[in-house]
Amino acid sequence: MASLRDVQNKIAGVKKTRQITKAMNMVASAKLRKAQERIERFRPYAQKFYDMLADLASGADESVHPLLEVREEIKSVGILVVSSDRGLCGAFNTNIITKANKLAQSKAAEGKAVKLYCVGKRACDFFRKRDFTVQREERDAMSHFDFTLAASVGDEFIRDYMAGDIDEVHLVFGEFQSMARQVPVAQQILPMSSSEEEAVEGESGGSGDYIYEPSVEGLLAELLPRFIKVQVYRGLLDTSCSEHAARMSAMDNATKACDEMSEQLTLLFNKTRQAAITADLMDIVGGAEALNG
Repeated sequence: MASLRDVQNKIAGVKKTRQITKAMNMVASAKLRKAQERIERFRPYAQKFYDMLADLASGADESVHPLLEVREEIKSVGILVVSSDRGLCGAFNTNIITKANKLAQSKAAEGKAVKLYCVGKRACDFFRKRDFTVQREERDAMSHFDFTLAASVGDEFIRDYMAGDIDEVHLVFGEFQSMARQVPVAQQILPMSSSEEEAVEGESGGSGDYIYEPSVEGLLAELLPRFIKVQVYRGLLDTSCSEHAARMSAMDNATKACDEMSEQLTLLFNKTRQAAITADLMDIVGGAEALNG
């Protein structure tokens, strides 16, 4: 059985760990509220943007804009992976990276060249050690990003796509659905296919009757590049919010585990102390009996 001092040291260590996990839980909760406000303000704009673009693209031919053109042969695929910079958020990063890695491996198995665009330190560290080409790395960006980062990444996608360096673009991110549910999602953002337009239209309940000025072609030339940037920004916002929710949940579970461990160690301490007292009493009684004998 462990000595009293060993058990006391373990109890003290667990209590200090509990203080750390409790503090991290409170910090994650405060950051989560801010991130949730950002994505809740962004979603109505994004939804209306999708509605208008779906209505525009549904009546336009693929030849109107290069971003609408679906190429017959897909030779190269770009995958944007959005993860967090820090850990201690359970399996959140692992789920996103696993989703992206499976997608990359499936595309590579089809004979397509795969290029990775990584935002977040965890994704960068993982794919740097793999056999895929890492085209871009954005480390330490998830804690203070804005639309500028999404615009920069979106411009690079558009430039590479229109130059023929990549024929398809996918976005892998953690979608925030609730405090207890963050789902890794893989979404194709280039080229914009008719199935995506129908999906967007289905979510909005049908397209409206709009009159456009200037022409549809002119609007598509302006809105399609912005649509790519909005998609990237949505992935950044969702991942940021999901990260804080996952960390808050993980730290809450860690705090509860510390409480349970502290109770078990306290019980062990009491048993160890009682055993030591019993042993001392037996020594005293044994010595008294020896003297009487």
